[in-house]
Amino acid sequence: MTYFGFLLRFLVIPIFVFLVITWWDNKNNRPTLGFNNGNAVWIAILVHIVLAVVYTTPWDNYLVATGVWYYNPDLVTGIVIGYVPIEEYTFFVLETILAGLWWWFLARRIAEPAKDFKPNKAVRIVSFVILLVLWGIFTYLFFLGSIELTYLSIILFWALPAIFPQMLYGADILWHYRKLVFTAIFVPGLYLSLMDIIALTDTTWSISKEQTTGLLFFGILPVEEVLFFFITNVLIGFGMTLLLSRLGTKRFEDWKSNQYRGLP
Repeated sequence: MTYFGFLLRFLVIPIFVFLVITWWDNKNNRPTLGFNNGNAVWIAILVHIVLAVVYTTPWDNYLVATGVWYYNPDLVTGIVIGYVPIEEYTFFVLETILAGLWWWFLARRIAEPAKDFKPNKAVRIVSFVILLVLWGIFTYLFFLGSIELTYLSIILFWALPAIFPQMLYGADILWHYRKLVFTAIFVPGLYLSLMDIIALTDTTWSISKEQTTGLLFFGILPVEEVLFFFITNVLIGFGMTLLLSRLGTKRFEDWKSNQYRGLP
């Protein structure tokens, strides 16, 4: 199966299905519950696409250049930007669109939490500190650890700094909407992990055995790949929730009115 064939089957078709659902929901004025709706959601998805491409491109090029990932030359077009085939950049965009539309689907169907929201700065600070410690550990392992920890450590070395500001800004908001956030992350993370088994079986792409831990699901799916798909959906699910929740909007307005001093 070619890489574009994989994208068509497992990302483009689900995206089309969710676009139809989104069109139907918009036609029937189905509201999002506690979140901004309409064009604001499309803008949030576009922002995440730009961030995904800009932030992931150097990291992905490093992985391909060092052989952590590699692609079957017979199953890609051969069009390359840097070290990475054009299909991989297309994947960044399509995964973000799919995850964003899935988030929107859920935001219209999961009821708002019954309890009133209570801001909790301590939750935000503690969450940030925990992630900072984890980042320090995996940064050390990436630069000084054994080679089989390369892929695992570089995922967290790359991803956690992008989650730091999300935690500092709104860990308490994310916890308030935890049912939505969990579902928004878990379902696409699991789906893409399972679809990855098909790509690995068909050798659409391959993962270095030397630079991974050797922990496999179903005898083929590296635990690092599961982590990758889940953590990319963490970034999207957290980001969509914070950008579009009215709680997040109010926090920003309060922060702005205080001339960006002392995040409330």
